Amino acid sequence: MQGMQSALKGRSKELVQGASLVAISDLMAQSGVAFGTSGARGLVLAMTDAVCFAYTAAFLQHMAAVGEFAPGTPVALAGDLRASTPRILAACMAAITAQGGQPIFCGFVPAPAVALHAFTQGIPSLMVTGSHIPDDRNGIKFNRVAGEVLKPDEAGIRAQRVLLPDGLFDAKGALLSPPSLPEPLDVTAAYVRRYTEFLRPAALQGLRVGVYQHSAVGRDVLVTLLQALGAEVLPLGRSASFVPVDTEAVRAEDVLLARQWAAQHQLDAIVSTDGDSDRPLMADEHGEWLRGDVLGILCARYLGAQCVVTPVSSNTALEKSGWFARTSRTRIGSPYVIEGMQAALVQSPSNSGSGVCGYEANGGFLLATPVVVAGRVLAALPTRDAALPMLATLASARSQCCTVSALQATLPTCYTCSDRIQNFPTALSQQHLAGLQKGTRQQQNAALEALFAAVSGAVSGVDTTDGLRVTFVNQEIIHLRPSGNAPELRCYTEAATLLRAGEINKLALAVLASWREA
Repeated sequence: MQGMQSALKGRSKELVQGASLVAISDLMAQSGVAFGTSGARGLVLAMTDAVCFAYTAAFLQHMAAVGEFAPGTPVALAGDLRASTPRILAACMAAITAQGGQPIFCGFVPAPAVALHAFTQGIPSLMVTGSHIPDDRNGIKFNRVAGEVLKPDEAGIRAQRVLLPDGLFDAKGALLSPPSLPEPLDVTAAYVRRYTEFLRPAALQGLRVGVYQHSAVGRDVLVTLLQALGAEVLPLGRSASFVPVDTEAVRAEDVLLARQWAAQHQLDAIVSTDGDSDRPLMADEHGEWLRGDVLGILCARYLGAQCVVTPVSSNTALEKSGWFARTSRTRIGSPYVIEGMQAALVQSPSNSGSGVCGYEANGGFLLATPVVVAGRVLAALPTRDAALPMLATLASARSQCCTVSALQATLPTCYTCSDRIQNFPTALSQQHLAGLQKGTRQQQNAALEALFAAVSGAVSGVDTTDGLRVTFVNQEIIHLRPSGNAPELRCYTEAATLLRAGEINKLALAVLASWREA
């Protein structure tokens, strides 16, 4: 590794004479690798070593501009289990070294584990992951020293111009001498302690929990956590190849698997995560998957939160429950939830001691302030985490001597469903959604009622916070939004029963499919 550092430092002396100056904004447009709702993502073929090197260099240049990076600064990095991740990690390491930083490789671990380590150390970090999207795509998620990069930071990174030294890459943008990944620093032990010290040692004693491991990077960490808290654990469905588990659009095969496993093994619950293990997926004792926004509400209640922030797409049971002193709705994406939590702290400083948290519809839970439960303190972790909402829900069910389904039944009876049309160009989605927002409110309502005439009837209100969220007179909701991470048109629905929420979701998607065919 030192040889690689020396080689790059040697080349840096030749940058003025032999290098290409690249504008990140141009590179994003040319490569198609751009910022979505959670970091820069794109096709693996487009994420060449040169592109990943440039984005990492731009991130560190922006960190230097805001006073969070200087030569010699350690930078933590980790990755998920996609086939392309090790190559991209090597490119990121090369960029950190070229910028004068010290790369600290943390291995293939959950995104919240590397973030926790970096926040504790006060250093920048990054996670190479495509989260839940297919294996032909990947991404890089960047973190500042105390939290995720937010939208102003993304603009700052996009505005950078970086030098790519001549002779570092071949004609296809591959590193000629990529660094080898060293032995990783152990960051998972601290992540496990975070929860074993917060929850009592026998918090899950007597529970039999299946862990759907597939290709989640935190699959073994989750087993360790559950066993440490007293649960009997049964690993299930481990995969050698990458499985794109989307916690907001669970695959039909995973729906069937959970039901079969629950019946076959007499499980109290099944837990899983997406690829980088920052979004939870949890099923009850019948093998029925819970929605991520339901987990978010149950977790917030267990923590005694006073202020809860969540995107506009989340289940309205949050407000209907009456459990929280204050709630706030944002655009979709963890940066917006974090901004909402920060705003809540500014607007109501008294909340700082009584629990400000947030969650996304995908279940990723963010903690802005420390919380205290039964005299045990859980420190803030303002980035998406999958473990906390699942552990809190299990601990809550265990302490109340009830099943997970019974715990869910304490919520108001409104149910959500989400799905998407894949390979749906983002520009086409935006074009059609813009068309539905033309004219007067009366004309917009008429257009929506005509589009969904066979679905939910008359329109009572429209919310354009993020996408197009339509509430009908019968209180059903259809929310349309282009994905920020992939060419997909997402549809979120809400209704009085789970069956009806799924039904109107399918009906709405059938209507929307005609847009692509037109």
